[in-house]
Order: sequence, then C-alpha cells, then structure tokens
Amino acid sequence: MTRDVVFTFSYETYADALARGMMRPPDRILQTLMSSDEVGTLLVANPFRSVASIVARTVRRSDARSGGPEHLITPARIARRDPTDLSAVVRTYRAYDDRLRAAAARAGLQRPAVVTTNPLAAAFCRFGWADTVTYFGRDDWLSSKAHEQYWPAYAAAYRQISDSEIGVAAVSQQIIDRIAPRGPAVVVPNGVDPAEWEGPAPAAPPWLDAIPGPRAIYVGTIDDRLDVEGVAALAADRPDLHIVLLGPTPDLEYTRALRDVPNVHQHPGVGRAELVAALRNCDVSLLSHRRTALTEAMSPLKVYEYLAAGLPVVSIDLPPVRDIHERVTFAPSTSEMAPFVDEALARGPLDGSEREAFIAANSWRSRHRAVLDLALRSSADARGMTPAHA
Repeated sequence: MTRDVVFTFSYETYADALARGMMRPPDRILQTLMSSDEVGTLLVANPFRSVASIVARTVRRSDARSGGPEHLITPARIARRDPTDLSAVVRTYRAYDDRLRAAAARAGLQRPAVVTTNPLAAAFCRFGWADTVTYFGRDDWLSSKAHEQYWPAYAAAYRQISDSEIGVAAVSQQIIDRIAPRGPAVVVPNGVDPAEWEGPAPAAPPWLDAIPGPRAIYVGTIDDRLDVEGVAALAADRPDLHIVLLGPTPDLEYTRALRDVPNVHQHPGVGRAELVAALRNCDVSLLSHRRTALTEAMSPLKVYEYLAAGLPVVSIDLPPVRDIHERVTFAPSTSEMAPFVDEALARGPLDGSEREAFIAANSWRSRHRAVLDLALRSSADARGMTPAHA
C-alpha cells in the first residue's frame, strides 16, 4: 500500500536543490521520496516567493523541472521575506497551509503524510487535511545567527511542535533535545551516496594539482562557522602544510586575514564530481569550526564525505562527531590542531576495505529507512507511538 506525501522545502526551492546537485539532507530525503515505491502521489512545495522573483526566474527559465516531481508548486505573495512578528508569522503560515491544501486537492492526494523541513510550517500550518506531519531538522534554527531576527518565532515553533506531538526527525540528538518533542522522534545523521565515492580515485582538478602537498582540506560554505583565526594559527605552526578551503564565501571580508597566508588556498564552490575528485586527492581533512550552539547541534555532512574519500579527519570536539569513526581525531581547538594533523598524516588514509565498509554503513539509503518509517506512519499508528530519543 502506498501513501500520498507532501514535501516542503524551508527557505530554498527545488531549483536551488538541483543547482547544488541535490546534496543537502533535505534534497536527499526528497530524492528518496521521489524514488520510493511506498510513496504514491508526491507534491513538492517550495516556500513562498515574491511575485517579482517568480517573474524574474521564469524569464531566466532557471526553474526547469526535467526529471523532477510531477507536482511542484511555488506559492506567490507580494512580500519577499517572512515577517518577524509572531502573530504575523502565524498568519503567513496559515496562508501557506491554504495553498498546500488546495494544491493537494488539485493533485488528488488523499489524506497525505506531510514532511516539512521548515519549523515554522510544521508548527503554524493547520494541516487539518493531512494524516500525519513530520518535521525534519537539518540545523538548529534557534542557534543560527543568520536567522537571529526569527529566533522568537523559532522558539514558539519548537514549543508548538512539541505540544502538537508532531513527529520529528533530526540530524543530531542535540536538535531533538532542543525541541523536546512529545511525539515520535528519531535521529538520522547525514550520510553519503555510494555511487559518488566507490571506485578508483579520479584525477585531481588542475587547480588542486598546482598546490603542493601535504594538503589539508576543508569543504563547505566559508562563513562564521569556520575558525579563521584558528586556521591562520595552524598554517603558521605548520608552514609546509597546505590548507585548502573549498566552498562559496558569501562574505569575502570574513576571510581577509587568510588572504596573505602563503599556505592557505581558497577556491570557490565546485560541482559534485569535482568536489569528490578534490577530496580524494588530499591527505587529511579538517573540521575547523568554531564551537557554538549551532555547530554543536549539526551533523557535519563534510565529515561523512571526508571519510568516504578515505581521508583521516582532524576535528574540534563536537558531540555529533564523536561516534562517527575511529579515524576522526579530536583537537581542543583549530589553533591547537598541528600535532593532531601530524598524527593523522603519519597514519595515512583509510585502506580500501575500511573506506568501502564506511560507505556501505553510512549510505543515504540506510539512513532514510528510519525517515520513511516515521514519515509514512498512519495517524492510528502515531497514537500508539511514544517519543523515541535515539
């Protein structure tokens, strides 16, 4: 028996997910829903977009859906951003709920299961037309400085999610604990796509090949999670180690202190195949984050990809990272990583069997079984379930 499903993005769209290679946890869950024989009709909903942005995107033809979901909606409104006043936020998501309900009816969905990656939608949409609701948390939004103006709304949303006994799947126990759901809950850490990582190592991209070794790499958005001062200290302590920062940098001023450091190399974000090639041609990997409430709650996707590439990992000590693999070495801080990097380089990469075993044990397919079990539960089943803090 199949279940109809509604999936909603948080602040980005299906087109955004395609543009980044469907690589973030919500994108991967959507891929699983799109391919699962347990899912009947699937409706995918983008967040609200302003009329102006929808017109501009249509002109650019940047939302092409080739091979995408059959039912995809982008609700339109005048405003470009959500309001910050709580009562206005509630009204906004009541209106979003109306759009979802109408779209589900047009698509012929019958009492669908809802999976949403937006805590405000999970909390403030009514969803009286749905059978069950599951919130998937990839970050602790209440700790995100980039969304600080919405913290009061997120705090209210977490309380409402808990009080409403909505199902919660999250990438870390820390997110589960901060929401404290009264309904069923499951921790679903990040994973890897075996098809990307199996087989012999591809050739290094030319820009990476020009950087001498040994090479230590950090991948991801270069923002305030990265400990810039710590990276500078590590580079000074080990001038023969070449540190590669690979990823988009929204604020170029943030890494100004690293621009004249000769053994630190910044490169903009690349496609998935090039990212895999870069990782598989480095010697050690870094999780050189600042320790904040946000980083303490995230399941760093990059660590799983580092290990899938066969790289030893040197990380600051964060709870979600502690039990990932024995080849993760912990340093008190980024500025104190030098001897731990020496140790990781001396031990060398994971051997072939270690790498293959890690990939098999941490595939997205194995991760998403728990998500499907939670999301596709029936309301009758949900009444008999108790919170599960895995």
